Amino acid sequence: MGFSRRQFLHRLGAVGGSGAVYGAMQTLGLLAPAVAAAKPVLPADLGRGRKVVILGAGIAGLVNAYELERAGFDVTLIEARDRLGGRNWTVRKGTTIRMNGEPDQICDWDEGPGLYFNAGPARLPSHHQGVLGYCDELGVALEIEVNSSRGAYLLPEQGPPLRQRQAINDTRGYVAELLAKAINKGALDQEMTPLEKQRLLPFLKAYGDLQADMSFKGTERSGFKALPGAADQFAEAVAPMSFGDLLANQRLPLSLFEDNIYMQATMFQPVGGMDRIPAGFERAIRSPILRGAEVVSIDQKPSGVTVVTRDPKTGQTRTVAADYAIVTIPLIVLAKIQNNFDRPVQAAIASVAYDNSTKVAFEAPRFWERDQIYGGISFVGGETSLVWYPSAGLHTAKGTLVACYSSGPVGAVFAKRARAEQIAMSAAAVERLHPGHAAELSKPLVVNWAKVPYNLGPWPNWDPAGGRQEGHTDLPAYRLLNQPHGRVQFCGAHLSQMPGWQEGAVLSAHRAITTLAQQVAAGGKAAA
Repeated sequence: MGFSRRQFLHRLGAVGGSGAVYGAMQTLGLLAPAVAAAKPVLPADLGRGRKVVILGAGIAGLVNAYELERAGFDVTLIEARDRLGGRNWTVRKGTTIRMNGEPDQICDWDEGPGLYFNAGPARLPSHHQGVLGYCDELGVALEIEVNSSRGAYLLPEQGPPLRQRQAINDTRGYVAELLAKAINKGALDQEMTPLEKQRLLPFLKAYGDLQADMSFKGTERSGFKALPGAADQFAEAVAPMSFGDLLANQRLPLSLFEDNIYMQATMFQPVGGMDRIPAGFERAIRSPILRGAEVVSIDQKPSGVTVVTRDPKTGQTRTVAADYAIVTIPLIVLAKIQNNFDRPVQAAIASVAYDNSTKVAFEAPRFWERDQIYGGISFVGGETSLVWYPSAGLHTAKGTLVACYSSGPVGAVFAKRARAEQIAMSAAAVERLHPGHAAELSKPLVVNWAKVPYNLGPWPNWDPAGGRQEGHTDLPAYRLLNQPHGRVQFCGAHLSQMPGWQEGAVLSAHRAITTLAQQVAAGGKAAA
């Protein structure tokens, strides 16, 4: 009679204890090194008799709670807010938006398909298999998120908006023509063999839709001046822009937006809003979840961890004791919480600055669909950066238009402006793209993540000098905080190579779970 891996580990643990289970898991490749991204497979009784307190019920905290309770741990999940999800936050009718130093906003949009606003993450790349795997496991229905539309625009500083299909295909045509000319004039003879040149020229003709003489005279790929129709209604391509005018458009580099590995199709979104993901975890988690529990202090001793929380509404305090703690609280918030961490750890936490990110959204009739835009993004530059069209509820009466998504250096400037000015600037960008339609925008909402309580920023800015963050963070503070600190582990997207993505939270949680399993197997000591 055969055994599943989980059954085998369970029986091994009954005979040899957790140390034997730990060794078997390593041998079988089920307990990957702490740097690995694979979802750990833990025996159901690994955590028997051991308590874990998880601070923060964002995606990282939810993944930890979900997996650890299934491994037999006594789990308590603590969340300062009344809702779960952290940065995963969907605004819809009745939602209150609370920001420090600002009057509350209450969403009074209509109800209906697509009438919601993902204030935080709003898309799921197809290679983010961790979070997509949980969507499948938890029964969270997905649909396509149209992340890029050739019908959307690039808006120069001066002049009319340019359709992305024309920007992309006219540029390809001119670049292909130039390269073909260089080859035919022998300018690349030192770099290419005769066979390579022979093979490249037909490709360039197809790539740029060039004429027989390898010149670019325009292409239907860039759009129609006259649509094809019945009988003798022949198609006619739009006239090509001059190469100089294309290059003068400051947004032209953003025609490469969807080439970014994080932005490539296929992209997904949960049906009904991104918060369907934390709702799926909430349905599945059996452990107690303490909401409205603001962490006041974290006290670690050799034998365990004690956490004191306070209800911000009543002032009532509560103490939770556990053998281990997993802290997913954003570092900028954690730095303000009383703790007895070692000084180097405290210094590392306090050293991390956070970025800015502001979104401005409106309810509106779907005028952009009459302009043949169904999802995707128009890039406008400046402080408001872009206009993001909804992918859900197509061909319904109303939709939600994200008229600003501002981050980075320009986001810092925009975040300091008064809310009314932020709204006006966002509406003005829409008016430039869609003349006459700004008046149809209504019920604006602003989410400035630097002012959102218990976040105080969207993601850490590990390299303020402007270096690459996604996939390339390697700093002393980052390395230190990714190691267990006694019986405390720090975890979250902010401690992953994808600090702005939910996948980073998932993978950081998997790492914390693996490290905790190693500690348990080692008798409670930190893994070497």
